[in-house]
Amino acid sequence: MRRLFPVTDETVARTPAEAPIEEGAGGDGAGGVGRAHLVDREWSLVELAAAYAYPELGPQGAAGAGGPEVWLRANMVSTLDGAAQHDGRSQPISSAADMRIFGMLRALADVVIAGAETVRQEGYRPARARAEFAEMREAAGQGPVPAIAVVSASLNLDFSLPLFTSPQVPTLILTGAAAAPDRIAAAEKAGARVVVAGDGVGVEPARAVRALAELGHTRLLTEGGPRLLGQLVAAGVLDELCLTVAPMLSAGNAQRIAGGPSVAVPQRFALASLLEDEGFLFSRYRRP
Repeated sequence: MRRLFPVTDETVARTPAEAPIEEGAGGDGAGGVGRAHLVDREWSLVELAAAYAYPELGPQGAAGAGGPEVWLRANMVSTLDGAAQHDGRSQPISSAADMRIFGMLRALADVVIAGAETVRQEGYRPARARAEFAEMREAAGQGPVPAIAVVSASLNLDFSLPLFTSPQVPTLILTGAAAAPDRIAAAEKAGARVVVAGDGVGVEPARAVRALAELGHTRLLTEGGPRLLGQLVAAGVLDELCLTVAPMLSAGNAQRIAGGPSVAVPQRFALASLLEDEGFLFSRYRRP
């Protein structure tokens, strides 16, 4: 993996005299210019954590410097031709580096938000504690694992699955006030915590963000799917998009990373960073 943006002394091309030459790379001609900064290597977890750190949050952050009180980022993957999945799942268009970043983003988050259909299709399981992230999470004042929050209007979920019966922290279900009482009772019996975040059948995105923040979850991560991400975009509550662009073409009729009705005026995000590994691009775009 290598950093393409922001440009630093590690990413900018150097002259042959300035560039340290990797052993065996050769020191003359185009092949020897700036070769060191072009060599891929596996980034440490510390480097990844720094690259994907959340901003300082809330009045308590940065001595009350006025940072946001809650931050919602999304993590999605797309092929070159815009497919967010292949055969209904994201795994076929992912990579080892993408999964490593996926794990890091979860490790940095207080809660992972996913739509019910994504939970079903991707076979979601409870987040598991990982020794390599334990010290980092403890230093950030977090528990050993992020909570999983499932967005569902119908609560048509299999509550016998480990996601509900054996998580390290209770799974949250975000739903509307009009959800069927028997389904709410079934969810709570299984050990899930139901959070009402809408006056009607469905969930209101801004209200869901507030409800999670009130529970102490201010570093939010959503993994979609496309319908949920589209709702978050339309509601204007998304702060950051971490988008992996896979060097693949899939054709077909797969969904884009965000679906649903279009917004009246497209919102422009600013590029915060760009990494590359074996042709995969790992971008971060933030609300200006």
